[in-house]
Amino acid sequence: MLSNASKYAIRAVLFLAENSSYHKKYGSKQIAEELEIPLSFIAKLLQQLAKAGVISSTKGPKGGFFMTPQNMQNNINSILKEIENENIFEGCFLGLPRCSDENPCPVHHIVAPFKDALWNKFQNQTILDFAREIKQNGSFLSLKGVEIKRKDLL
Repeated sequence: MLSNASKYAIRAVLFLAENSSYHKKYGSKQIAEELEIPLSFIAKLLQQLAKAGVISSTKGPKGGFFMTPQNMQNNINSILKEIENENIFEGCFLGLPRCSDENPCPVHHIVAPFKDALWNKFQNQTILDFAREIKQNGSFLSLKGVEIKRKDLL
């Protein structure tokens, strides 16, 4: 349902939400390494998101990408809107051109409630809310180093 570009963009924004500030900025290369995402791919996505105001950036030797309190009030759908240029939740899960409650595809009634719930969460929760959930739930944005962290817990 989500393209790789959307997945990478969401992970990068949530990484910045957890780790960055005006005084602690991250370059594309650092983000790509931390999240194990191709550098050329994430660099373009970050520039696109900064231009749209979803994240912030500064140029120069101490420049990079970061989140402001205003950026943290955006929602995940604001990321998807910039990356996908369409509402990915409106399309048919199987790719049929006309799928609706009146003319359902074979999986419409299974997928529709899931898509609605996901759209609502992405629309109604801020990036700050998601960042707090990540910390609270102990979720990972990358599996890099997870094995080491788990060994430390034992």
